[in-house]
Parts: sequence; C-alpha cells; structure tokens
Amino acid sequence: MTTSDVLLRPVKEEDLRELWKHIYQEKSPEWKKWDAPYFPHEQISFETFHKKRESLIDSDDFWAIVVNGEIIGSVSYYWEHKPSQWLEAGIVIYNPGYWNGGYGTEALRQWITRLFTIMPLVRVGYTTWSGNERMIKVGEKLGMKMEARLRKCRYYNGIYYDSIRMGVLREEWKHLEGKNSVNQ
Repeated sequence: MTTSDVLLRPVKEEDLRELWKHIYQEKSPEWKKWDAPYFPHEQISFETFHKKRESLIDSDDFWAIVVNGEIIGSVSYYWEHKPSQWLEAGIVIYNPGYWNGGYGTEALRQWITRLFTIMPLVRVGYTTWSGNERMIKVGEKLGMKMEARLRKCRYYNGIYYDSIRMGVLREEWKHLEGKNSVNQ
C-alpha cells in the first residue's frame, strides 16, 4: 500500500447502496464487534437508509474511504462542544480484508490533516474502548496521546472495558505531519 492508494472523498448518490450494504444490510456486521459494540446496532432497509441521503451526500462530516475504486470504510466527525471547538473524529473500516494493512491509519492521518486545515481547531481526538487495541495503536502510530482512560465503563459480552480518549493538538500535528507522511 502507498498513501495514494487511500482516497477520502465526500459521499455521492451512487455510493448509498454500497454504504448501506456495509453498514445496515447485516444484523451483526463484523466491523460492529470493534466499533462501540456496547451500543446496539439496528439493521435497516435500504429505503429507510436512503431517506437520510440529504445528510450524507456531499456532507462535510461523513466521507467515504476508497481504495482501488471500492468503498472500504468511512471517516466522520461530530461536535462534542462546538463553542469551544471540541471535535471528535471517527473511522470505520467495514471490509475486514482491509484490516491490519495500514489503510485505517492512512485514512485517519488524511482526515486529521483535513480537519486541521479547514477548521480553526486546537485539538482533534477520538474515543474508543480498551477492547479495540488496533484503534489505540492507530492513534499511537499517528503520534496521538492517550488523554483519558475511564476505567470499566463499557460493558460488552459480560466484561467491563475502559473507555479510551486519544487526541492530538494542532501544534503537535504540525510537527508530526511531515513525519507521518514520510514514514508511510
């Protein structure tokens, strides 16, 4: 893989069926076992999903991750507290065939760079859980810091896990950005 193999782009109308297949077609998709599995996942029809198209197509806060013309995942952000510019990012690689290949790391690197470029943010972060060690490693590879570990507050399959907050400040990212793009 090279960094040029990973493309982030806004969602288009013609992407909706593929995204629905990845996200909502199955009752228990494999990716959901790693992406906040303690929150319920609701299987919905394509027609129901299609009604959300206005909030998905050409959105600023939800983009497709594309490799070789195939949507393999998505990146997103939401405001934890907009008045203080506290933004949280998200990433999901839906296709397990692309796990552990560096695609998520590269997509998140591009997404964080974009967010710092288009918004006056001081910090970009994300929240995961201690059961998703790959997601913690992605943040560490990108130079993010573990900013918080809330112990035993996520309950899944009879086990308590920690909630993990990773983050990077703008000045840290500027320093790391050249390093991250060179070492891929």
